[in-house]
Amino acid sequence: MRPGVAAARGSTSTDGPAPSPSRVPGEERALTSVAAGERYRAEERESSEGTRPADAPRLWHVTLSVSGEEAPLKEVRRALEQLAHDHPFLLTSRYAPDHAEIRYWEEARDLHDAAAVALRLWGEHRQTAGLPPWEIVGLEVIDRQTYHQRIAEGYGPAPATPVGVHPF
Repeated sequence: MRPGVAAARGSTSTDGPAPSPSRVPGEERALTSVAAGERYRAEERESSEGTRPADAPRLWHVTLSVSGEEAPLKEVRRALEQLAHDHPFLLTSRYAPDHAEIRYWEEARDLHDAAAVALRLWGEHRQTAGLPPWEIVGLEVIDRQTYHQRIAEGYGPAPATPVGVHPF
């Protein structure tokens, strides 16, 4: 039970707010409904027609490439494994002593939001995961439809299998 819920229902508990003076202790509250707004009704119509609201999140396939001075291979692997542990959304990471590639799916409203998150990933987790002090040298963000179209046509990035951290 959430803190204060018992008190709000008329309990004599002293750890929550006192019951409302307009209700008798123990009396059930009546529920009221709120009419749906025009935006909600428009989104419902779009959903039933198979279109998606403009601000609904979408899935984006992200490939982030980083490189820099050589680092011990074991340390690079351990750091990428820690990043994957901290953020289980990562699909796969490939690495070498002087570069790495991270691939994952990001849920975001638009490409700009997905790219912004991706560009912060390496720097924000450099210390917590023990990542090498490399710079971002490449970023690809494509929507789910484009990713699957590329795979179907045989010219896109290979599917992210096997999942995990692997050497190049």
